[in-house]
Amino acid sequence: MIRQPIISVLGHVDHGKTTLLDRIRSTTVAKKEAGGITQHVGASEVPLEVIEKVCGDLLKSFGAKMVIPGLLFVDTPGHEAFTNLRKRGGSVADLAILVVDISKSFEPQTYEAIEILREYKTPFIVAANKIDLVTGWIPKDTSSFTESISKQNPNVVNEVEARIYGLIGKFSELGFNSERFDRVRDFQREFAIIPVSAKTGEGIAELLVYTTGLAQRFLGPRLEIDVSEPGKGSILEKKEERGLGTTIDVILYNGTLRVNDTIAFATTSGIGTAKIKALLKPKSMQDLRDSSSKFDYLDKVVAASGVKIGGSGLEEALAGSLVISTLSSTYNDEIKGEIQEAFATEQTGVILKVDTIGSLEAMSKLLANMNIHISKKGLGDVTKRDILDAFAMKASDQFSSIVLSFNVNIAYEAESESLATGVKVINQNVIYKILDDYKEWLEQARKAEKEQAEKAITFPGMVKVLPNSFFRVSHPAVFGVDIVAGRIKPSYMLIDESGRRVGRVGEIQENGVSLPEGKMGESLAISVGDAVCGRNVREGMKLYTLVDDQSMTLLKTKFKHLLNEKELELLDKIDEVKASIKG
Repeated sequence: MIRQPIISVLGHVDHGKTTLLDRIRSTTVAKKEAGGITQHVGASEVPLEVIEKVCGDLLKSFGAKMVIPGLLFVDTPGHEAFTNLRKRGGSVADLAILVVDISKSFEPQTYEAIEILREYKTPFIVAANKIDLVTGWIPKDTSSFTESISKQNPNVVNEVEARIYGLIGKFSELGFNSERFDRVRDFQREFAIIPVSAKTGEGIAELLVYTTGLAQRFLGPRLEIDVSEPGKGSILEKKEERGLGTTIDVILYNGTLRVNDTIAFATTSGIGTAKIKALLKPKSMQDLRDSSSKFDYLDKVVAASGVKIGGSGLEEALAGSLVISTLSSTYNDEIKGEIQEAFATEQTGVILKVDTIGSLEAMSKLLANMNIHISKKGLGDVTKRDILDAFAMKASDQFSSIVLSFNVNIAYEAESESLATGVKVINQNVIYKILDDYKEWLEQARKAEKEQAEKAITFPGMVKVLPNSFFRVSHPAVFGVDIVAGRIKPSYMLIDESGRRVGRVGEIQENGVSLPEGKMGESLAISVGDAVCGRNVREGMKLYTLVDDQSMTLLKTKFKHLLNEKELELLDKIDEVKASIKG
């Protein structure tokens, strides 16, 4: 059978995600002759006949007979719901609606949502919300943006256009092609921006039309399921319900679950199992978080739907984990593979602590894109052990000596240990902000390291004595040089190609102005205390900085990243020159 596509709603806080979902529900419920919607745990199902009533002839613009049974909106909006809607290799969500406040444009969680959508390769539509806030906008009694905009003052129309083009520009900066929905020529190359007002309902018709039409046109086989197969879903949340104990809220995306089925899922210690004692669905339009008296008890649930599962043994279930009926012979391998993939680490890297397995996967993907390795991953609060593990990492990679934590608390002992060891903990509830804070910390740490190295280490440098540039023969000798590679600084000892000491650099000048150092490609005058022009300094002669053994070791190990390829080759050359004099 063909199941309804699963639609997730994302966006920055206060941009209108929940209001938009409420408006979709109230708009469709108002069409009572079409039957109304069905409420699920964590989701709302809008049947096709309701969509057809709301949208009228607009739906016919897609030119194909609609075969999907409707849309299943996940109505626990936010990145947590989306990242927990996961299966190996991608997202359970078939499509997403990214809500952007047209008056505020992009904000931190907008960027976060876009990056997560990109990582999960989830197609999305943009709902440019709050058009009713555009100065001069007069709400019309219609759910159609097209109809409403045609009745607005030209100045209002121009302002709406300007706001939409502002969004198009923002998406372009991130590498996306977008356009207002009625101007999109190729939906596989551009995504649609649909102006809406969650407050007045204008634009809801187009939003439903394009969500339905694009799902129908492009999702195809992804929506085909076999209801006789074991149920397979994703855990949105784990919670306590009065009279039921521990329950899990699940989005079922394939097969069927029945009462008395045994289900398997990931736990922190491996694979857990539980027997289904109750399958519950909220009664129509009731608060999803209320007690069990607000639920209908079912014998079975068919995908796609949201369902609350009650049963013993659910206490260790992880939000974001795959949940699968053990009637499937592959459940063990699937869940083991999921755990191994989500918790995979490397020998060196940052410490990562997050709230759910879904967040863990999302953070891991985004950090990998930044070429940031992870040496330890975990769920739950940051502990003293995490700080000590990060401190131990300092010996092998000081830039990994940090804890990145998302949506969790920091234990008191961990805070104390962080102060004692100097280990930085970045703790945020916006993934995008964690990545930004880490980049800033990394930049500061590298700058501090470079400054430390500049003071303590002699860097490789090679100069060539210029012809006709002996300005003073001795005490000190002053002559012109080209810096062929690396750098020179006052106090650096210079040696010749035989390894003999020529003298220590005193001053470096360019056109009579003293410089703190000379860099490759520059032509400068230098003074060298023990040098004598014409004796141990001759025209065309190559001179090298004497890199001491400690500096040599540090530059080849800890500070290797501070040198380019030519400087590394020069370092080897200086090592050879030093070896020849020792021999």
